[in-house]
This record gives sequence, structure tokens and C-alpha cells, in this order.
Amino acid sequence: MPQLDTSTWFINIVSMILTLFIVFQLKISKHSYPMDPVAKTTKMAKRLTPWESKWTKIYSPLSLPQQ
Repeated sequence: MPQLDTSTWFINIVSMILTLFIVFQLKISKHSYPMDPVAKTTKMAKRLTPWESKWTKIYSPLSLPQQ
């Protein structure tokens, strides 16, 4: 039974890995990435609610004077 000649396997595998690396590097370098996002200044519209238009105070039971 003939023996399998494995003497060329190493160079084939190394050349395949090198070729794949180069191909992927070329594909990645040709890819155009989107621009960096820029912060947009937004102006918040102030809404007046009934409790903002007048002064209010909530009394906690612990802050009331002792009776």
C-alpha cells in the first residue's frame, strides 16, 4: 500500500493562510466606514405645569411642630 506524501502539506497550508490573510486585509481596507456621530444640540421646550406656576410645599409629618 503506498504511503501518503505529506511533504508538501506544510507549504500548502502556510501559503493558504497567508493568501487568506492578504485577501481579508484587502477587503477590510476597501470597506468604507460611516462618519463618527456628531452630537446634535436639541432645544428642550419648557412646559408649564400647574404646580410649577405657583409655590407649593409638602409638609412631612416629621417636620411638623410637636403638639
